[in-house]
Amino acid sequence: MRRASIGLQRCYCWALWQSSRRRENVSVQAANPDADAGRLLAGAQFVDAYALTIQDPALDARGAAERMFATLPPWIGRLMAVRNFIVSPFGLKTSAPRPGGKRDVVGFFPVISQSPDRIVTGFDDKHLDFRVVVDIASVEDTRRVRATTLVRTHNALGRVYLATVLPFHRLIVPSMMRQLLRAQQ
Repeated sequence: MRRASIGLQRCYCWALWQSSRRRENVSVQAANPDADAGRLLAGAQFVDAYALTIQDPALDARGAAERMFATLPPWIGRLMAVRNFIVSPFGLKTSAPRPGGKRDVVGFFPVISQSPDRIVTGFDDKHLDFRVVVDIASVEDTRRVRATTLVRTHNALGRVYLATVLPFHRLIVPSMMRQLLRAQQ
């Protein structure tokens, strides 16, 4: 009997946790990538985007990217540590900082270009190239933030890597975008 009670408690706690996540997920939604996304990384085989609207009329693209990438939730940090350990022998770049590097970075992503309404980060690797683009648009007294990810693979290892990380990517990007909501509270 006690075992059944514990099982019901766990089930109830799980249901509460899931319902709280659904409410939070309403804010971050899958979105259509920008029409000019193809120019940012020609030949990209993977493109997706997520968007949310926040009450911060002064927010610019760099500020949004810094809030998103500044502090990783612990579970993402652990996933990245495992990823870095696994991929470093294969020559994929890790997120470890380069010694003596004075590059402009947001989080651990090098900045490729930026304007007040858009920041493009990412890098090119022998297995794949990627871009993370954060766009800002004014909507009345709010800001619409869209994060677009583009990936172009170069070989079989790049394609295997992309297929492996996609399920995690679809969890990580919305979680990082929710940091924008937490930062305004």
